[in-house]
Amino acid sequence: MSDQDKKTRRQFMRSSGILLAAGVVAPRFAQSAPAFITLDSARPKLEQGIQIGDVQCHGAMIWSRSDRPARMLVEYDLSPDFARPVKVRGPYALATSDFTARLDLRQLPSDREIFVRVQFQDLSNDRVVSEPVSGRFVTAPRRRRDIRFLWSGDTAGQGWGINPEFGGMKIYEAMRQEQPDFFIHCGDNIYADGPIAEYQLAENGQMWHNLVTEEVSKVAETLDEFRGRYKYNLLDENVRRFNAEVPQIWQWDDHEVVNNWSDAKDLSNDVRYTEKNVPTLIAHGSRAFLEYAPMRPHDSSEPERVYRKLSYGDLLDVIVIDMRSYRAGNSANNQSEPGPETAFLGQEQIAWIKHQLEHSKAVWKVIASDMPIGLVVRDGADKFENLANGDGPALGRELEMAGLLRYIKRKRIKNVVWFTADVHYCAAHHYDPNRAQFQDFLPFWEFVSGPLNAGSFGPNTLDNTFGPRVDFQMAPDSPNQSPFAGLQFYGQVDIDAYSAEMTVTLKDIDGKAVYSKTLEPEQGRGWHKGWERHDR
Repeated sequence: MSDQDKKTRRQFMRSSGILLAAGVVAPRFAQSAPAFITLDSARPKLEQGIQIGDVQCHGAMIWSRSDRPARMLVEYDLSPDFARPVKVRGPYALATSDFTARLDLRQLPSDREIFVRVQFQDLSNDRVVSEPVSGRFVTAPRRRRDIRFLWSGDTAGQGWGINPEFGGMKIYEAMRQEQPDFFIHCGDNIYADGPIAEYQLAENGQMWHNLVTEEVSKVAETLDEFRGRYKYNLLDENVRRFNAEVPQIWQWDDHEVVNNWSDAKDLSNDVRYTEKNVPTLIAHGSRAFLEYAPMRPHDSSEPERVYRKLSYGDLLDVIVIDMRSYRAGNSANNQSEPGPETAFLGQEQIAWIKHQLEHSKAVWKVIASDMPIGLVVRDGADKFENLANGDGPALGRELEMAGLLRYIKRKRIKNVVWFTADVHYCAAHHYDPNRAQFQDFLPFWEFVSGPLNAGSFGPNTLDNTFGPRVDFQMAPDSPNQSPFAGLQFYGQVDIDAYSAEMTVTLKDIDGKAVYSKTLEPEQGRGWHKGWERHDR
């Protein structure tokens, strides 16, 4: 170990515990720990593994779940052998949170590989602890280095769940092998409104054989049924292995609650639901999402807030937005003037996005969006689920997006790229004012991936309001094809530290590239010609 590494280790040990004269760290939770009982029959279990989320330069969220009342215990080290671990006492895991627990590890060294072990300590006997579950991640850098991240969405939808005979949700293993810095899940983490049966007929007469639990056998209505959807996904060993090694950034969309939910949602004629009150379903769905997401909670002013920003040095800011929580009811979406009925992101979030973009010092400003901008997504025959409403001038929810795009142009904010999922096929779209009905904006790219393990659909109709052009798309010949068809997709983004070029690659279920595009950064705030010679 170099002198610098030794110095770094001692610094982060001092900040995380009590550094004794001999260099030994006394953990935060105990100056003298009890002798632990390790009888398997008495131990808590971590059946859902661990998750890592919202990694920053000096921090990361660690998530896990016990099978009983317990206290979370976390160890971390710079070495995989845990020769000198720092021990941190975490929160209680109680029935009120379905025995889930999250700990925000702080004061970590930047741009370092961190190894973690999670255990739970039984509340009935503090000498009884679980077997440890291990993971690893790399903290965000302060200085420039190559960055790789993945994005996708749509897990366990349309009745296509965990099929052990198929290898489970094996796209997660393909993504794990990419060894990304992080993964953005753009929403539809579960399909609360999609029952999963043991058998489902797939294309070409094939039979899909699902693993089934009681909670996923019907639409989710109770809080426990929503929780059961997340626990179901975590039965998959590919998912658990991925979660322990790849930090995640979660968003949400509609299927975390019910299809196309908004203030206009009406379940009175849906015989699958005995709970017809949509706000009650939203409350249950939101609670379960927040319990199971490895997400850093916002402050008490808005504890359920999803939108946030994460930075990876001066190359990348990830601006995570929320197109679900603040929208008005889905409608014909043809209002000629902005007002309460045209809200989509909402005024407060729009102001926050503008602020983050204007003050970003990063070369690339990535907007992680739960829905595409220029693809028409309908809600029944006469309503629209997205902001797109068909060809023509900006109307309805499009007015809000027009204002944001105009702001980006007038502030001369460069290198803004949108990444999304939702429509269950992959695509690359280029938006250009010269092709658009609304023309007061700078050209930009939008990349679409997904599904991860759900039915394949598409392609959707383009709306020419903002001038999109399809540079690439891959979709099935017929709707709702199973993962057997191989049309499951994720996206990979590589940013080169030297040139700052961003290469976007769309990949299939096996990790095979189906499309690639390299974007050169435009000169602007955060980048100028010759910057790559600095800090080398």
